[in-house]
Amino acid sequence: MPATSDPAERKTTYREAMRDALRDALRADERVFLMGEDVGRYGGCFGVSLGLLEEFGPDRIRDAPLSESAFVGAGIGAALAGMRPIVEIMTVNFSLLALDQILNNAATLLHMSGGQLSVPIVIRMTTGAGRQLAAQHSHSLEGWYAHIPGLRVLAPATIADARHMLAPALADPDPVLIFEHSGLYNVSGDLPVDAGPVDLDHAAIRRPGTDVSLITYGGSLPKALAAADELAGGGISAEVVDLRTLRPLDGATIADSVARTHRAVVVDEGWRSGSLAAEISARITEHNFYDLDAPVERVCSAEVPVPYARRLEEAALPQPAAIVAAARRATGPAPFTTDGKGPAKDGEAG
Repeated sequence: MPATSDPAERKTTYREAMRDALRDALRADERVFLMGEDVGRYGGCFGVSLGLLEEFGPDRIRDAPLSESAFVGAGIGAALAGMRPIVEIMTVNFSLLALDQILNNAATLLHMSGGQLSVPIVIRMTTGAGRQLAAQHSHSLEGWYAHIPGLRVLAPATIADARHMLAPALADPDPVLIFEHSGLYNVSGDLPVDAGPVDLDHAAIRRPGTDVSLITYGGSLPKALAAADELAGGGISAEVVDLRTLRPLDGATIADSVARTHRAVVVDEGWRSGSLAAEISARITEHNFYDLDAPVERVCSAEVPVPYARRLEEAALPQPAAIVAAARRATGPAPFTTDGKGPAKDGEAG
């Protein structure tokens, strides 16, 4: 007999899951609206909002002019007035044009008003490289925004998180930034039909392990899982930690994982210097120093503008082979002795 599909799951893509999340939010609360460049008739630069204009109309699916500062500021004003705006910024590099609005207004108004003014805005943006969009459209700046108090920063890495992070983000009284990695939109998989809202306060163990912790987020999660599969073939049991929320970081889950495995590899598509990987490494050193059997390894992007040529782009980004190599260094027989190679230098991938 042919195999029957599991009625508890349905096949979908990351893009479709995000669209379903938007549709549910618009249906559930008339205060919710979507605003951004090309989100209406065009259906979004990455096709996430395709069909929503026809379903909800131009009052709730609003095409904005080419001014990120203006429409992010309008979204902040709408949030202050009681609406629940979802603002889409096409790609993360364009968010720099609205950085003053995000940093000096959205993130600070609650504090500067003595707790009187909440800013319940959700700002979505595409992040990451790997699609030959060259140096100006391939940034991974999540770590920049995770530096800012007053924001919650999310990085959905799975179809389930893409589907179910939006509802609790809209319920948050503070501004929430959602970073959607461009390499994930076409990923397909099974979505449990009974999955509920995501717990935004806790990281997720995507694969249990005993020998080394692979700590990552967003578009690097599939690479970490692929590396864990390869390591398993060589007898190394890797635990994969998906951070999910980058601010505030779930330090307890990170610490518990490192306490179990005694080794850590942090995988971050951002540049190494001043990176989120650097912050996580510092926290592990501060809180798990006596648990460690080897120095913390970091696998980051090369410190160059992201190249356009495919092979150069791939070489500049963290890849499963570099993660495997870092995990093998960490689990080697004498991790605290040098092998003559030393750590990767600034500007080197891995």
